[in-house]
Amino acid sequence: MGLATIDIAVVVIYAIGIFGLAQWVSRDKPGAGPKGSADYFLASKNLPWWAIGASLIAANISAEQIVGMSGSGYAIGLAIASYEWMAAATLLIVGKFFLPIFLRNEIYTMPQFLERRYGSGIRTLMAVFWLVLYVFVNLTSIIWLGSIAVTQVAGVNQDVALVVLGVFALLYQLRGGLKAVALTDIVQVTLLVMGGLIIAFLTLGKIGGEAGVIAGFSRLVDAAPGHFHMILAKGDPHYMDLPGISVLIGGMWIANLSYWGFNQYIIQRALAAKSIDEAQRGMLFAAFIKLIMPIIIVLPGIAAVILAPDLGKPDEAYPTMMGLLPPGLLGLVFAALVAAIIASTASKINSIATIFTLDVWAKFKGRPAGDDAVAADRKLVRVGRIVAVVAIVVAILTARPLLGSSEQAFQFIQEFTGFFTPGITVIFLLGLFWRRANEPGAISAAVASVLLSWGFKAWAPAVPFMDRMGIVFLAALALAVVVSLLTPGRPDKDTISTGDVRYATSTGFNAGAIAVVLVLCVLYAVFW
Repeated sequence: MGLATIDIAVVVIYAIGIFGLAQWVSRDKPGAGPKGSADYFLASKNLPWWAIGASLIAANISAEQIVGMSGSGYAIGLAIASYEWMAAATLLIVGKFFLPIFLRNEIYTMPQFLERRYGSGIRTLMAVFWLVLYVFVNLTSIIWLGSIAVTQVAGVNQDVALVVLGVFALLYQLRGGLKAVALTDIVQVTLLVMGGLIIAFLTLGKIGGEAGVIAGFSRLVDAAPGHFHMILAKGDPHYMDLPGISVLIGGMWIANLSYWGFNQYIIQRALAAKSIDEAQRGMLFAAFIKLIMPIIIVLPGIAAVILAPDLGKPDEAYPTMMGLLPPGLLGLVFAALVAAIIASTASKINSIATIFTLDVWAKFKGRPAGDDAVAADRKLVRVGRIVAVVAIVVAILTARPLLGSSEQAFQFIQEFTGFFTPGITVIFLLGLFWRRANEPGAISAAVASVLLSWGFKAWAPAVPFMDRMGIVFLAALALAVVVSLLTPGRPDKDTISTGDVRYATSTGFNAGAIAVVLVLCVLYAVFW
């Protein structure tokens, strides 16, 4: 496709501006000492609601969502929007029921919660699992799929794009840690939303012609009516991907609760909040943004059904629609795409550094007391920065060998993580809300999740992916309960307090939550 000079100028201005902003918010305040681990990994636990909400979305939306979900919109239709709209409801649940426990107990990382609730064995096990997953699956896929998108739009060499994206994201957050990421994500998300709305507006305007955008949407619905059903019938060719009513009451809840509630990569923003009220407002803000994400991501893919009906692959839909933009606007929308890639990559790098440093390094090295504790805390920051560098270098070097021959990288990611998701959800839900759950029960759920998921995939391939997650979740839950009842608990070592946790939420949060739920009800009623 290639970029015009004005487009390149827009992208360069964006890159310089966002990098400069990240360094400015990371600066040391007069009189303050060097950054400690709480400053670097949890932004001094001082994030406001708007930074939390924006950073949640920026961490979540990257090339695999923009390009992949738009491609699914081209192939499947609006049904793929359930991933976004059901996430809005999940964010409300996490904000009201999970965050009060995490913040009351001053949790820094998810493995730390597991140790305090269950024991050290499961903390180490899950920390290593998350590190492997984040580096070799998530981080690698983000920069690989991001480099593909950049290459398709800008025409640059993919290996060059891969290195530039990874290095820029690393340098962008290396000095300031989570604070640099979260306080600049409001800019990233604003650019992402604005760019997405522009491309949706222009594609619908092209379909509508002189009649305008509203007429364009009406013509799109009339021309592709099968693309505007949220709940797919059993005979639909894409039923295996989105199995009808299971989207609303089945396995998607398991995936969403695990992703938005127990994923260090995501929940770290809320753990860094000024207060529980501020964290909940951030969750509500993110839920409202989730309501409009299908307009930004899915709608351009559906529009491509009319504007580019002969695409070679569905994933070419979004880059092709970008090609309809005039110079200048193309640069702006391309900058929005790059912003999503950079924000998500930087967030993943920071989470990798956080888990390794606090859950592996600090655990085995121990933390000295007195003056040595201050020096040790600063050393944790240095270790985190070193880990960040190593993680991105490994991801860049392994991206092509791992994903270069894969035509469905996004589906591979979902399939791989889906083996573990049911067990993770069981472990945390029982840890939060059932005092009798213990470490043997938690470990049995984790092991059963992998074995049962593998068994279903091998011997029952006709079971849809989401249904499989729901069935495995129920089986792992039952096993964890039985094993916990048959083995001794650890009440003397369980240091997670829940008795004095306050679940009441503010009037503003309640009103906003009701509004989100009502909008979701209307959307599903209209597009059922």
